[in-house]
Amino acid sequence: MHIAPYDNQNEPIVAAGNPLVPLNYFNIVKLEKDQSFEYQVPGYETCIVPATGTVSVEVEGITYSDLGGRGVDVWDGEPQGVYIPTGAKATITCTSDATEVFIAGAKFDKVLEPFDVREPDLVQYGSDDTKTHRKIKHILGQKQHDKVGRLLVSELYTVGQGGWSGFPSHKHDTDRLPTETRHDETYNFRFRPNHGSGLQMLQREDGKPGEAYHIVDGSTFCIDTGYHPCAVLPGYEMYYFTILGGLSQRSLVQYFQPTHAYQVETIPGIKDMIAKFK
Repeated sequence: MHIAPYDNQNEPIVAAGNPLVPLNYFNIVKLEKDQSFEYQVPGYETCIVPATGTVSVEVEGITYSDLGGRGVDVWDGEPQGVYIPTGAKATITCTSDATEVFIAGAKFDKVLEPFDVREPDLVQYGSDDTKTHRKIKHILGQKQHDKVGRLLVSELYTVGQGGWSGFPSHKHDTDRLPTETRHDETYNFRFRPNHGSGLQMLQREDGKPGEAYHIVDGSTFCIDTGYHPCAVLPGYEMYYFTILGGLSQRSLVQYFQPTHAYQVETIPGIKDMIAKFK
């Protein structure tokens, strides 16, 4: 489902219990200097990631200061985040002139400990020749596996201008280990320059025509079922904030579309990329 950009007024874009992606939660919060935003999401663990600006985060009596620091857009610096335990009350306070903050969440019934992430885990794969060159910056990834319940959070960047992401086409909508896991997924897209755009495909069954959606700067996309590669127009760079929430385990097991699965062997570094979604 494509959700076109709109002023959500700090209300969740994907609320708890969303009928399409019930395992996900997503909010965008915009604040001016010294303004604060308080939230808690019963039944969901969350992660606070400033898209731009700098914030302090208070949770469970602990304050994480100087979080973020990116300037005009998500290309202007490295991501940072704070993990918020299930149902905990968190307060975000803007300490720069302004901030835009992503809040990612996954359904989880246990309460763990909060922590901050100051350096993302970087994976780069693909190639210019295969039109699949990109970087993934894991905020809650493999390194945090023992500290998080079901939530995976990362930022994905195309390298260069134009090209494909999420290819070879894959899905993760059915729990049938060891072949595949059920992970709901939510994206928020950005483009540079911001008048750029792209295409999100959603193919429900192998060998049958699917659906295609025009994505623009600020688009949110929720994936319930099907194979889902996306592409950016030539001349533009694409970014998407990625939330994955597992039904029965945190580690993601992707099922590659049979007609394209052989290309796992032809795209440089893709096996290392797959291994990091744990």
